[in-house]
Parts: sequence; structure tokens; C-alpha cells
Amino acid sequence: MGYNKTMENTEIISFIEQAIEARKNAYTPYSHFAVGAALLGKTGRIYTGCNIENAAYTPTNCAERTAFFKAVSQGEHEFSAIAIVGGRADMTCAQICPPCGVCRQVMREFCKDEFLIYLGKQTPEGEISYRTMTLGQLLPESFGPDNL
Repeated sequence: MGYNKTMENTEIISFIEQAIEARKNAYTPYSHFAVGAALLGKTGRIYTGCNIENAAYTPTNCAERTAFFKAVSQGEHEFSAIAIVGGRADMTCAQICPPCGVCRQVMREFCKDEFLIYLGKQTPEGEISYRTMTLGQLLPESFGPDNL
């Protein structure tokens, strides 16, 4: 899976499978809605994340931000794609799970409009499908570092 090359369908499915695997670590005792993310850095390394809830709610962290913060804390600052899956913790990821507004803004801090977002879902039988969007589509007219 390369940083600047277009991923083939099988590579995208594998990328989404890493998000599905990360979702297994989600800590969701309150919402019971588990999310997993896999983030592809410029170096080719993939950083995974899951959502982590807190009884006080405000300290809760989304899977996408967990992946970004993990990557940035390890020195990676450029990214090409993210795969996101989510759904009730006791079920497969049967529906598309788009990132929340806060996660979209964190993505914008490090990525441009062409950043790829793969929104994956999985049937109970294990079949994976996805929708591809760009950050520009999910966060039009965004505010980022280049606005300062």
C-alpha cells in the first residue's frame, strides 16, 4: 500500500480490514457504538485507532483522532488515506459510519481536500464494501493552517 499510488480494490479491502480489527479494541461501555480507523501515512506505515469513551463524556476520543494522534506522536505528519468502520459493538459494521465534525477538522489540520476517506461496512457474512470520499467532499469550505 503506497503513499502516492492509487490503491487497488483488494488493497482498500485489506485497509478496511485493519480498521475492523482496530474496532475490536474500542472501549464503549456507555454508547456501545464501536468505531475503528486505519490511517495511511506518507511513510507507508498504517496507524490504527479505536474510540475510547469516558464516564465524563468530554474526554471521550474518536477512533479517527486516536489514529491521527498516535501517528503524530510518532513523528508522522503527512497522510494519504483513512479507513473508517463503526456500528453497534455487538454487531458487524453493517452501515457506513462517517467521521464526526471534530474528526473532520483534525483531518484538515494535516490533510488537504484530496485526502481519501474510505467508509467501510461489513455484512454479518463478512462481505466488505465501501464508499470513497475526499475530505473536501466531507468538509467543504474548510478552515486550516493555510488560512492563517
